[in-house]
Amino acid sequence: MKKDSLARASTARQTRFMKVPTKNRPRGLNLPAHSIFADVIDETPPEPDKRNPAAVALGALGASKGGKARSAKLSPKKRKEIAKKAAEARRQRKRRVI
Repeated sequence: MKKDSLARASTARQTRFMKVPTKNRPRGLNLPAHSIFADVIDETPPEPDKRNPAAVALGALGASKGGKARSAKLSPKKRKEIAKKAAEARRQRKRRVI
């Protein structure tokens, strides 16, 4: 019985202190340092934008007009309801944070 409990304790200790797997680093003197440095400064180039530029421009034009047009179309009563709902949501968020 005592032997079994020691084996379980040993296994628990091993799993608790095992190293977290990390990505493989290149061998050599300067290569690991360069690899770590590259990870720290994140020198990967940004991916080019694959969207259609004409569609992006049209979307931006519509977005700049959308909110103003919607607010002009709403009645004062409806705008007041929306504002109350937004204020209540902000109050709820503040209560949850604290």
